[in-house]
Amino acid sequence: MMSGNGPHVLSQPCPCVWAEFRARRGTSVAIFVPFRGSLRYPVRMHIAANITWLFTEAPMLDRPAQAMAAGFDGIEVLFPYDHPASDWQSALQGIPVALVNTPPGDWAAGDRGWAAVPGAHSLFRESFGQALDMAQAIGAERIHVLAGNAVGPRAEATFRDNLEWACTHGHPLTVEPLNPRDMPGYFLNAYDLALRLTEGLPVAVQFDTWHAGAMGGVAAEWALAGARSGHVQIAGSVARNEPDDGILRFTRQAVAGGYTGWIAAEYRPAAGTAAGTGWLDRLRNP
Repeated sequence: MMSGNGPHVLSQPCPCVWAEFRARRGTSVAIFVPFRGSLRYPVRMHIAANITWLFTEAPMLDRPAQAMAAGFDGIEVLFPYDHPASDWQSALQGIPVALVNTPPGDWAAGDRGWAAVPGAHSLFRESFGQALDMAQAIGAERIHVLAGNAVGPRAEATFRDNLEWACTHGHPLTVEPLNPRDMPGYFLNAYDLALRLTEGLPVAVQFDTWHAGAMGGVAAEWALAGARSGHVQIAGSVARNEPDDGILRFTRQAVAGGYTGWIAAEYRPAAGTAAGTGWLDRLRNP
């Protein structure tokens, strides 16, 4: 719903909000219009800590409570599978879980999931079943389906087939484009590809500002994919540390423009997690 490129998300002066119009041929065009009033978000933000990246000073099962004490509203965890669901239930005590990923396989060996890998249907279904069991046990709202390393028309067909099968289980799903600089060889490496292959399916796009910034730019990619985004992850635009002011402005604008899903913090703390959470108050109270 915004346009433009570069690491600084908004060049337009605030206050402003987006207005989206349906242009000819069904395309979506977004412009900035003056906003007569407060820029504070119209609905409450729900901000999750990615505890795979944050609070790593503590054991994994201690991190949900630490996230809540630091002011987050819930958590997401990439790969919760090293602990049984019963241990997670004890650690969470009702803390909301925004998202988990499907198991990637052997990450150290280069595996990045199986959804788009031709000939790996059985591996995908097994990994998805594991994710579904965990998500249902711990109350994870969404499952991020990892596409894996693949390329070409067979991979596209495989990805679509596997998503259609996964959708029959009724749990909300996301797919996330990952930039090829950080994740070379990963199948889902562009937002337009994600949108095309999920067209007509109840699958949301997962929008990560770091990856978007390394593609066409945060603003341009949000203009393309924002309307179909169901989960947002934020990080600083320079070194993937704490979210900077440009990313915080983008986040407030996204919420003011109608985004109501989770906003997850997925970044590398510059100097320890607790020392770097001041951005939370700046996001909520600009």
